[in-house]
Amino acid sequence: MYHTWMRYFTPGPVHHRLGLVCLGVGLQHGELPAVGPRTLDHHVAVVISAGTGWLRTPDGRTRTVTAPALLWLAPGTPHHYGAAPGTGWDESFVDFTGPATGAYTELGYIEPHRPLVPLTDTAGARAAVHRIVRAARRGNPHLEVETSAAVHELLVALHGARADTAPGTDPVLAALARDAFLPLSVTQHAARHGMTPTELRTAVRRGAGCSPKDYLLHIRLGRAKELLAATELPVAAVARRVGYDDPAYFSRLFARRVGTAPVRFRQRQGRAVPGGWSDRIPDPEHPPVIGPRPSA
Repeated sequence: MYHTWMRYFTPGPVHHRLGLVCLGVGLQHGELPAVGPRTLDHHVAVVISAGTGWLRTPDGRTRTVTAPALLWLAPGTPHHYGAAPGTGWDESFVDFTGPATGAYTELGYIEPHRPLVPLTDTAGARAAVHRIVRAARRGNPHLEVETSAAVHELLVALHGARADTAPGTDPVLAALARDAFLPLSVTQHAARHGMTPTELRTAVRRGAGCSPKDYLLHIRLGRAKELLAATELPVAAVARRVGYDDPAYFSRLFARRVGTAPVRFRQRQGRAVPGGWSDRIPDPEHPPVIGPRPSA
């Protein structure tokens, strides 16, 4: 015996411009029949939350699937899988496509060459799937937009639940984030961790989907924007606080990556901060809590 529920959608051209669109969603459990061999023209994320089964990869190998796990079904790649006889498994799946799949693949959120991914848990992924399920009610005029947003959320949840890069278990990324504002080169960062630059690049690419230089730059520029918007620190002081001894180089880099000079960014953003200017440096780890105003 097995139980199954599924819906399929046909988003229009405008919806595809959202980056990702949902083509289908399903919830199944029990002794499900095997799927394939088959080849699809879009991506499918199959989330196994309980039970065991098997996956046959294009090289002819049969791999055991033990929940919690993710099956990546990539377009153009043959796949064949099924739940274990006698026990079955609990499965949810989401079919999706769109131009943003290329960027998500480059960043490591979609792994077409890694068809079986162990997970730490499936709670976040299942929450995203259930958002799609709720949006799939008949007559929902916002179905395509709501399901598109949930597919983005699903990819983020699955990336965070990977057993090899679960939150709190990647000391390299945590250490880089901690030391991001030190005036160190990538080679110097690698040496601090007892790694070669190549080893550091591999670790950061696996964990964050980008190079160490870009990872550090994202953190530095984000912090620089906060300081420019919420304090009166001179641009040279901002540059030093985020790791750049040469304020001219910092300004050129900021303008190239942000699209505007630091001074111009401050003029556009700073005065919108509630409460006006402040000489207090904002702490991203402890944001203010905005609650209801006290009654008069």
